Amino acid sequence: MKYLALVYYQESLIDAMSEREWHSLNQECIRCVERLSEQGHFVAGQALQPVANATTVRVRDGEVLISDGPFAETKEQLAGFYLLEARDLNQALQLAGRIPPARLGSIELRPVRELPPKDRQGDER
Repeated sequence: MKYLALVYYQESLIDAMSEREWHSLNQECIRCVERLSEQGHFVAGQALQPVANATTVRVRDGEVLISDGPFAETKEQLAGFYLLEARDLNQALQLAGRIPPARLGSIELRPVRELPPKDRQGDER
């Protein structure tokens, strides 16, 4: 089963890091991905740019509304994600606990929901 591990931390903590500390954290993340990959648990993942680079899109009454920044002000910001393959929630929790930024913030773990197959109506010619 696939689980999405959303990585959250306070960007102010990252901004306060020295360049060496930031580099060290990134190297830890790279090693974490290597280990997860070797064990067959890493499906995909990416780090995100800071929220200052975010744009939010909403559609209300058929109108597309675009605003700078995240949807809501939060204490912790979404920093990236790991898509994990695990046999069950317990294993996914163990894997998420190894993600280095968990020390700085939190990891939200959510099972991936598969969409139903596409309706076949209208596909026939």
